Amino acid sequence: MVVTELLVAVVGVVLMVTAVAATQPWLDQHFLPSFFLMRLWYVRLESLVRLGLGAGGLTLFVVVRPRLGQAVGQAPGQVLAVAAAAGLALGASELVLTWLRPSTEWLVGGEEPLRRPDPQLGWVFVPNRTGSQTTGGRRVEYSFDVAGYRVPSLDTPVDVSQPTILFTGESIMFGEGLSWAESVPAQVGALVGTQTANLAVYGYATDQAYLRLADELPRFRRPVGVVTLFMTALLGRNLDDDRPHLDPGLTWQPAVAHGRVVSLARLIVPYRRDVTVERGIARTQEVLRATLALATARGARPVILVLQLGPEDELERSLRRRIFDAAGLPYLFVEIDRDWRLPGDVHPNAPAAATIAVAVAARLRGH
Repeated sequence: MVVTELLVAVVGVVLMVTAVAATQPWLDQHFLPSFFLMRLWYVRLESLVRLGLGAGGLTLFVVVRPRLGQAVGQAPGQVLAVAAAAGLALGASELVLTWLRPSTEWLVGGEEPLRRPDPQLGWVFVPNRTGSQTTGGRRVEYSFDVAGYRVPSLDTPVDVSQPTILFTGESIMFGEGLSWAESVPAQVGALVGTQTANLAVYGYATDQAYLRLADELPRFRRPVGVVTLFMTALLGRNLDDDRPHLDPGLTWQPAVAHGRVVSLARLIVPYRRDVTVERGIARTQEVLRATLALATARGARPVILVLQLGPEDELERSLRRRIFDAAGLPYLFVEIDRDWRLPGDVHPNAPAAATIAVAVAARLRGH
């Protein structure tokens, strides 16, 4: 009984100390900006969690500790049964989550645009098909040529023999919720008068975008530009290892398997250690340098587009300067209004894509 009360007391004290010690600067250091939550809501959520930890710790210490100690003394068998049931429930949860989500979240079956597993990149779009999806209250078609590039239609594939500007990145560069003509690559192509190839794939981190570019760039006979998207709000992806990824020295590594319960816990509480963040920043810089070198070696003008959705806060500004300015990496910074998003979605709408395209086209022209 005494041991039980002591253990509960320790847990309660740890929770209360954590609530006090987890100041906003500490949280900013270990919880990176979120693409899906505005900074204001992210901070409010963190504050609510701190209050919950403090209240939970106090409840354990004052209320649960004596009652649990008494219960253990009176009916130890029942307490052990409850503990065993909790352990079995955790194991069952792992089995159920594995059955419901046997693969990465970016490979959900039946979700448009369709994806398929890829041993080198993790996943790619299913090529040579057209699919549609309702986003922002309207139906949008996505067409892919035989190479898996997004194109206006199946009868207009990318011609690798023509001068081409290549675009890499994730769903924003792909044009989530936008028609082909509204997407950034299409609008840049129209402004510059040059064919574009959209290599972007949902959910890609910076190293995945680089690997896809390294695979595809040799196919193009006359690449004239390479545009790569980066956002500080997506830096967290570069720290993940549950997908094929690059280690220091651009060494390819397979995905590291994690239990589904552990993965869910990391998604809910995306805590990052200092050393993990530093390694992620260093790896991001290395990959971006390699992207610039890859484009330059083929005579293509490289553009690293650093996109900011809404006003840049101090944390995002600090990360941007650490990644780019401190390393001397050239980039094009574009900040768009937070209201320029698709209805009910976090991705930029057509006017936002137009603003981005104008800035990219000007940089490609050398202005």
